[in-house]
Formats: sequence, structure tokens, C-alpha cells
Amino acid sequence: MMQDPAALSLEQARDEHRELSEFLAQQNKAYYQEDAPNVTDAEYDEKMQRLRALEAAFPSLITKDSPSQTVGAEPSKGFAKVRHSVPMLSLDNAFNNEDLLEFEGRVRRFLGLDRTEEVAFFAEPKIDGLSAALRYERGEFVLGATRGDGQEGEDITTNLRTVKDLPLQLQGPAADIPDRFEVRGEVYMTGQDFQNLNAAQAEKGAKIFANPRNAAAGSIRQLDARITATRNLRFFAYAWGDVSEVPGKTQSEVLAQFEKWGFSVNPLSRVCSNMQEAIDAYRKIEELRASLDYDIDGVVFKVNRLDWQGRLGFVSRSPRWAIAHKFPAEQATTVVEGIDVQVGRTGAITPVARLKPVNVGGVVVSNATLHNEEEIERKDVRVGDTVVVQRAGDVIPQVVSVVLDKRPDDSEPYEFPKTCPVCGSHAVREINPVSGKEDVVRRCTGGLVCDAQVVERLKHFVSRNAFDIDGLGAKQIELFHKRGWVKSPADIFRLEAEDRNRLQKIKNLEGFGDKAVRNLFEAINDRRRIDLDRFIFALGIRHIGQGNARLLARNYLSLTALMDAFDPDKNDPGKAYVELLGIDGIGAAVADAVKAFFTEPHNKEMLAALLAEIQIIDFEPPAEDSAVAGKTVVFTGSLELMTRAEAKAKAESLGAKVSGSVSAKTDYLVAGAKAGSKLKKAEELGVTVMTEQAWLDLIGG
Repeated sequence: MMQDPAALSLEQARDEHRELSEFLAQQNKAYYQEDAPNVTDAEYDEKMQRLRALEAAFPSLITKDSPSQTVGAEPSKGFAKVRHSVPMLSLDNAFNNEDLLEFEGRVRRFLGLDRTEEVAFFAEPKIDGLSAALRYERGEFVLGATRGDGQEGEDITTNLRTVKDLPLQLQGPAADIPDRFEVRGEVYMTGQDFQNLNAAQAEKGAKIFANPRNAAAGSIRQLDARITATRNLRFFAYAWGDVSEVPGKTQSEVLAQFEKWGFSVNPLSRVCSNMQEAIDAYRKIEELRASLDYDIDGVVFKVNRLDWQGRLGFVSRSPRWAIAHKFPAEQATTVVEGIDVQVGRTGAITPVARLKPVNVGGVVVSNATLHNEEEIERKDVRVGDTVVVQRAGDVIPQVVSVVLDKRPDDSEPYEFPKTCPVCGSHAVREINPVSGKEDVVRRCTGGLVCDAQVVERLKHFVSRNAFDIDGLGAKQIELFHKRGWVKSPADIFRLEAEDRNRLQKIKNLEGFGDKAVRNLFEAINDRRRIDLDRFIFALGIRHIGQGNARLLARNYLSLTALMDAFDPDKNDPGKAYVELLGIDGIGAAVADAVKAFFTEPHNKEMLAALLAEIQIIDFEPPAEDSAVAGKTVVFTGSLELMTRAEAKAKAESLGAKVSGSVSAKTDYLVAGAKAGSKLKKAEELGVTVMTEQAWLDLIGG
């Protein structure tokens, strides 16, 4: 039983928060970048829920680097890339009725509504398919794309033209059709069409799909659209992206217009006048689930009023005005045939149970995550045990429990390895110097002498959201490292010169001809200039994902400024650490990691070698037409004209930096009622102090 966050000390909460952040970051990478998920949706959601509970109890832990901020998967190399004008985000999850009521409460608090004001929600089944965005110009379908990583997807226009219920020309009077409209929804396959496809595949001796979602995703990504056309794909519309105008004032009104234009809108969708009706809708849809000829994995609830959706806005990975309530996970019983361990990029050793293959909810699974040493001990999982496993989504399932009355007589407790299986170095559970608590994760101490860590760090360096070098992916990194050609990031940019010295040995490798080698070197040279935020993310600093990388870039503007801040010859690292903590969204775990990285001599040597090969593009503050772009603002006191969350979100959307503390670098202090020490300090430092109304006048809002 997890301890109530309110009963934890700050040090205990910080330790657990760090562990959860690392776990979630690893799972995001496995699912979205490597297409190799190793935990169930239920387990991932449970960890995310715990992380948020800690942050609610200890606001100082809140950072913009939560692994939950990442969205989607890497676009396939086989399709042209499409940049989404409006990002395709994910949704936060609810797990029970209390979560839905809390979601309603958050909406009310953000908007400043009292309990008498009715909040209507639009409820719709959560289709288990592939998300797609369809762009129409003057009513004609001109471009279709997958979600991809949320910012950039795959161009699947030709394939989408084969989807049965997708209109190529919007229907209705020309006056009702906007000049530009992007419809979003889900490509899916019915259960009957899925069975027919697998029967045909089996007859040809071709690939058998695990479930309708996999079949739909594989079909829509066919490079030959003629194959897609034979797969009987369908499409439900439920949202929109970049538009010239919105045909309605509510979610339900817009979807009604979708139907008039010729789209299929899920018939189970409905408006709920309050949250209790929304909860009733969830129960009714869940009862109908088994009778539907398509897969759903939950119900999505959206604030129906679009003006309220606009005010609520977004966090980095999801809208504040929507939430998904997933259905419970499915379970089965099987036998543990073995327990393997894997070494990750940070040296974390993760155990995985090898299972006797079993069908769980229509999917055959053969592995289950065991997470860490404590998890194995707590559940007492042993080789030969019969275990209950569960899954929610197409991921490696979770071991729920051991069936003790079926345990073999000769069973022995599993002994977790104390040495790294890759390099043989000691594997230890670190002791936190503040709390004295032992980490749940055991780590290899080999560092750069451990091939698993070096290779994984280099894979991260060239990954989609980092340097993104065409032709240099995980397989090539493994091959070049095995040959001793790439041992550090700088080596990547020396490959061309070194290859000439090796008499073009790369060309002699299988799969590398003259053209392939030439293309590889061109791709590497194309990445000798990189944006600051992508570079920071590429470094693989612990706790620094895309969100925090952008946050650091926005606040320091250049790599030189960031490095100099922690250079004892140029600055006081202690003062720099305090300033870093003052950035809104940066907690102690992130600040510790950044300081440790930039004060480590080995990292300085690595950076010096790398910077001799590449150029970092300084960060340019966004929203230049905003009066507050690039400015640092602090809100204090009780705000009366807007909620604190709304004020912060609006400031950041205009390119301002929101800080939690006042310093000489603060440009504006917005003081509400009962402003205290921050106001006094601002006056002492000569910082511009303004009222809420003056701030709204300044930003034009």
C-alpha cells in the first residue's frame, strides 16, 4: 500500500518523484520512439497518477518535464513528413468516478465558476484505432496525416482516399463550408472486416494481425495504397485542428456539422448536462462495448462549450478541457518460464518475466515487466510460478499476482543480480544522502565502460527529437560502436574523415554502397547546426525531456550562457543553482541533474569535443508581436480578475517566462490583493510592479 503523499517528507517525496519520472521517461521512449512498449497502459497510468498525487502535495516538485508530456510516435521513414499547424495532443486519464469529479472541479476552479453554474460535457466512445488529421481546402480533401509525435506526422493522403466513409468533398451549401478546415478522428477496422482480413492473410501465408487496431494501423501505413483499398477501413470524426472558422459554439454543434458534411460521427456520443450524467453515459457505453463491431477502450469527456475550451487551453501534452476514462484491464493466467534483466541508458537494470505464451484479451503475450528488485520481492515472483497477468493496450503486460497454491515444491526465491549482465560492473542501489533511503532501482556503476549505456546514450543522441540523422538509427549506432568507430557524440561528426582514413570501410559493410555512404555523410553534415532546445534534449541529462529542454533554452537562450552559469571560473554555481530553481516549472530533481551534468569534468570534455564539430543555434523568444515576449513575470497575491492558472497559461502563450521568485532579472511583478514578501523585494530591486488590470491592458486581454 502506497503511503499517503501528505504523510511524506519533502525529501521522501522528492526521491519517489525522481524514481517515477525516470520510470515514465523510459516507458515513453520504449512506446513512442522504439515501438517496443514493456508495460501495460494500466501500470503506466498508475505510475502517472502517483506522480501527479506527489506533485499536488508538494508543488515544488512540479516541472514541465513530466514524461507524460511526450505524445505519439516517431513518423515512419517510408512516408513524407507533415508538420501539424496545431499539435495533435494526447489526453489525461481518469480511473474512477472520483477522478471524473475531480476533473470537473479543476475545470470549475480554473474558470472561476461556482457550484451553481452548469458545466455540460460531451461524451464519446474512445475508438481504439489510428488518429488522423484531414485537411480540406474549400471543401476538397487535400492532405491527410498521422499523429506521429504530435508535432509531425506521416503523409498518408493517398491511403486515406481509400477509406470508405471519408468524404473527398464536403457536402452541403458552399456558404457552410470554411475555406480551410482540418478534421481529426480515428481510422479503424470493424471486427468482421478484421476476421476476414486475417483469414485471407492466413490463406496466403502472410502476417496475421493481433487485433483490429494493429490491422488498421498497418493497413493505413501501406506504401502501396492499392493494398490499403482492400482493407475496408473506416473513419469516425470527433475533433478539429487548423481551421479558418469553427461552425458552432459547442462541441456537439460542430460534430453535428461534421455529419452534414458527410462524416461518420459515433452514434453513442451525447451531451451530458452535468458530470453525473457523464458518469451514467460511461456505464451505458461500457455495457454496450461487447456488442459493438469495433473496439473501444474507454469514454472521452470534453467540456461542451468552446469558449470555455479556449479559456482552459492546454498543458504541454493534453487539453485541460478533456479527459479519457479507460475501461478496466483484461487478465489471464500463465507460467513464468524465466526472468531476464535489461540494462537501460542510465544504467537502470530492469527485470522482465518470460511467460508461457497466453491469450489476453485477444492478444498473445509472452513477456511481462517486473519493474524493479523491490517489485519482485514484494510479489515474490519466481521462475516456475503460475501468475495472473493483465494488459490494457498492445503492450507487455503486468504481473498482478502469484497463484501460490500452484507453486512448484522445488521453487526458490529469485535472486536479483548484483553485477551488470553487460559489463560485469557492480550493480548497486544508491543511497540518497539526504533521506538515507535506498533507491528501488539497481544501477550498473560501469558508466561509459558499459556498452549498454554508451550505445543507448548514442541512440538517444541521434533519435527523432534530438539530432534526427537520416540513415543513422539504432542499428547503425550499434554496428558502428561494435566496430569501435563511434564511442562518443563527436565521433559521429568525424566519421567521414575517419572513413577516408579507413579506405572507405563503411562502404564495405553489408547494406552500405557508395550512394548509402554518401547519403549518410550528407545527413550527418546537415545536422551540424541544431536548435538549442533539441541539443539540450540530445545530451540525455537525467530528468531533461523535451519540455524541460525547451524551458532551459527559453530561459538561458544560448548554450554558452547555460554552461557559464555553472562554470566556477565565470560564475557562482551556488547562485546559478538558486536562479535555476527560480524558473517556474523547475524542481530540485531537475536542478540537481543540470548542475551535476555541467559541473562534471568528463561532460565538459565531451561538450568541448562536440562543439568543435557542430554549431548550436541560440533560442529566439517566440511571439515577437507580443508586448511581453521574452519578459520574465511573477504573479503574487490573490488574483481577482483571473485565476492563477489562467494568468500563467496566458503569459506563457504570449512568450513570457513565468517565474516563481523575484530577482534582478524579473521584468514585471503582477500584484494581487494581500501581496507580501515578493512585492517588497520587487520594490527593493526596482522591478516594475503593476496591478492585474494594468497587466491585462499590457497584454491586450
